[in-house]
Amino acid sequence: MNYQMDFEKSNSTLGRANFRVEPLRRDNWEKLLELFGEKGAGANCWCMHFRLHKSEHEEGKVNGGNKSAFKKLIWDGKPVGLIGFYDDIPVAWCALSPREDFVRLQRSRVHKPIDDKKVWSIPCTFVSKEFRKHGISVELLKGAVEYARQEGIRILEAYPTIPTQDKFPDGFLWIGHYKSFENAGFEIVDRTSKHRPMVRYYI
Repeated sequence: MNYQMDFEKSNSTLGRANFRVEPLRRDNWEKLLELFGEKGAGANCWCMHFRLHKSEHEEGKVNGGNKSAFKKLIWDGKPVGLIGFYDDIPVAWCALSPREDFVRLQRSRVHKPIDDKKVWSIPCTFVSKEFRKHGISVELLKGAVEYARQEGIRILEAYPTIPTQDKFPDGFLWIGHYKSFENAGFEIVDRTSKHRPMVRYYI
């Protein structure tokens, strides 16, 4: 199932184009490889940073360990995230799974659960370099909201950064920029961390 939107209608700076998100599955795994490249979106992470203990994640950066672990989740049918397409080009990614699937969130001191409600977390996002600063992140998050709505997911939660300086290296925004979440309709629900608030979208 595709979740489609029109950039012109959403006032994106990219102008009129077809943008959609798809859940990552076996049949579009090759598209993720195209998006992530040889380095797995950066430093051989392969979106396993939040899914593993630190030592396991570091070990997995060698000999394709993280890539293999991530691929296994997909082949096992686990929900892991969404790919964003501009026309038919894979340009963006966001991790999206039940909060309990992310080990580091379970152990986090500043992002502890604020209640016992069932939430799905978006702990990281990625936009290909050529498509940054064009509103893709906001469209990706709007797509995640629409996906959640159609899948019966009631609460989306994330932990983006509020930069302390005007210019912030793109490489450090993999946890998401707060403004993108705000523009997609997310609201701050916890400020334990001043520069890493917890935000939610209630569907």
